[in-house]
Amino acid sequence: MYNPFTKHPRLVNETYFEHMWCAFTFFYTLFRLSLAVLVHAIFPFLFEFTASNGIKKLNDCMQDRKNDIKN
Repeated sequence: MYNPFTKHPRLVNETYFEHMWCAFTFFYTLFRLSLAVLVHAIFPFLFEFTASNGIKKLNDCMQDRKNDIKN
C-alpha cells in the first residue's frame, strides 16, 4: 500500500526515523550556518569561511549518501 511517509526514506535505504534524524541533522547544521552568515553580514571579519566550509561538508555528506545508495 502507498505510504507517503515511507516512500522517500525507502528510496534512500533508510527507515522513517533514520531519515527523520538525518533531515534534522541537516536542518540544524543549516540553521547554525545561517546564524553565522547573519553575524558575518554585520561583522565581515567574523566567520569568514564558516558558511562556505559548512556547505562543502554538507555536500560531501550528500554525495557520500548518494554513493551508498548506488552501491
